[in-house]
Amino acid sequence: MASKKLPANLHRDTLAVRVALEPSQHGENSEALYLTSGFVQPDAETSARRFAHPEEGYTYGRTSNPTVTSFERRLAALEGTEAAIGASTGMGAILMMCMGLLKSGDHVICSRSMFGSTIALIGREFGKFGVETTFVSQTDVGEWKAALRPTTKLLFAETPTNPLTEVCDIAALASLAHSVGALLAVDNCFCSPALQRPVEFGADLIIHSGTKYLDGQGRVMAGAICGPSRLIVDVFGPIVRTAGMTLAPFNAWVVLKGLETLGIRMQAQSANALAVAQWLEKQPGVARVYYPGLASHPQHELAMRQQSGQGGAVVSFDLRGSTPEVARANAFHVINSTQVMSIATNLGDTKTIISHSATTSHGRLSEEQRQAAGIGQGLIRVAVGLDHIEDIKADLLRGLDTLA
Repeated sequence: MASKKLPANLHRDTLAVRVALEPSQHGENSEALYLTSGFVQPDAETSARRFAHPEEGYTYGRTSNPTVTSFERRLAALEGTEAAIGASTGMGAILMMCMGLLKSGDHVICSRSMFGSTIALIGREFGKFGVETTFVSQTDVGEWKAALRPTTKLLFAETPTNPLTEVCDIAALASLAHSVGALLAVDNCFCSPALQRPVEFGADLIIHSGTKYLDGQGRVMAGAICGPSRLIVDVFGPIVRTAGMTLAPFNAWVVLKGLETLGIRMQAQSANALAVAQWLEKQPGVARVYYPGLASHPQHELAMRQQSGQGGAVVSFDLRGSTPEVARANAFHVINSTQVMSIATNLGDTKTIISHSATTSHGRLSEEQRQAAGIGQGLIRVAVGLDHIEDIKADLLRGLDTLA
């Protein structure tokens, strides 16, 4: 059944509920979930053609699936890119990107404030295969420029960062990358396309962990890369088919439906996060609050330009403590005193999540690496959800009011 042709220049909120494959002959209004490992071919000639040219039809689940295609098309429309490709997880998407772009002797420049697993994957695992990585300050464009080499193939940053919400100048980094023929990849996990579209500032590739805000309810694992067709189709497509980083159809369907409420969720969670951040700044036991929506944030003005005037939904804060041991004990006390928030390491959920970054998301880094990234033992990250704001404040006060 043919669907209506969508007009041009639709708002992102409309794209989030409309872009997908055409419905089947049954005319379903909610996109179909195709749970099958293989697809029957009408004849041998068609089978041969589709295996040689996967874009012409579906053959095997590791290669492609209609539900996954719907998710990819919708996400690409939201990010404003030519195409997107799904992956099993966000880290799977990063692995796919590195496998497609890098070889022995190539050089990568990466923010030292990246997610801990990203640092380990690029700096350690790809180092085994002769890829060199220089880690630089997230916010100092001069360090990025000084690190450029003739062999530099990729600049990679997430903005804002996890957990300190540092913001990089996407346009400036894109200019640097392109000056030496390299690509700029941006991890857009914290903002999602509802708040930030890196391609509008010159980024070449956008990385997503669909596990976070794209799904929005902590249900499934998913990842994706958005970018130009010449890379998505010709470079990363063969890697997915060969290496098997395939996004499961059910997971794709869950995230596809999650995208439909992405805009309204991000607005509500960002508003809650700003209120929490402003309130935390007034608490005597809090030494510092990290949130791009605060005027006190070092990159506040840049963040407001890049992030559609919103700060996102993640707030981190340092507790006062005379020593790292005391700071850690204080952090554990505040976390353990909560009765509403979930103690977990995920983010992007409708449920507010609290975590201790130094022992969870960045626990596998060395103390030297954590210190370089500014992650101390007194740091707490709160991924603000849709809980009522007064309940979030009261939950934090249970620990803040009883600190020794």
